[in-house]
Amino acid sequence: MVEVEPLTARETILARVQDALSDVPTSERPDDVAVPRAYVRAEPTSALERFVERVSEYRTEVQQIRPGEIASAVAERCWDRGVTTLGVPSDLPAEWRPRSIELLPEAGLKPRELDALGGALTGCALAIAETGTIVLDTGPRQGSRALTLVPDLHFCVVEERQIVGGVPEAMAEIAPSLRRLLRPVTFVSGPSATSDIELSRVEGVHGPRSLVVLVVLQEVP
Repeated sequence: MVEVEPLTARETILARVQDALSDVPTSERPDDVAVPRAYVRAEPTSALERFVERVSEYRTEVQQIRPGEIASAVAERCWDRGVTTLGVPSDLPAEWRPRSIELLPEAGLKPRELDALGGALTGCALAIAETGTIVLDTGPRQGSRALTLVPDLHFCVVEERQIVGGVPEAMAEIAPSLRRLLRPVTFVSGPSATSDIELSRVEGVHGPRSLVVLVVLQEVP
């Protein structure tokens, strides 16, 4: 009698997936079948206030500013922290760049050079009010993923128009470009932190130890 090796958990899961897909035509694509997505969506009217409240709960420094005040706000916080250099994406807007701080384009910088920077200054793709989360997809004004993960300090500019109510709204916004461009996406809720089994909190393990969010208020016409 031949003994049969028991299936591993991985093999069991893959077998179930294969069985579930057995009657699906090979020519069928995900978009060919409509899937109802009745997600609960957040109230859009409170997005700004909710985001500021939630992101502040993660030991994040948050400041609401007007358009045109980004450069001065970054410079002021750099002076307070003794930061003299910032890594920036090549397409960072000119009006965001503080003149008193040395700005180094991230292109060509190696991980050790990124780690030696005083911090990084970028924009973001979106911000989620309900969870206080910033979404980065390496798109315009964001630079590479390494730029927002390696330096110990991250200045992130969030424009009020970029704040959505909840995760479903965020995914609906970024899904088309993700499918087309296949960009890596990072969801950031406060500075990087982890806890061991004794609940000892350690910051800066997987990303910046400090996060400064500058929320640019929308001008009223």
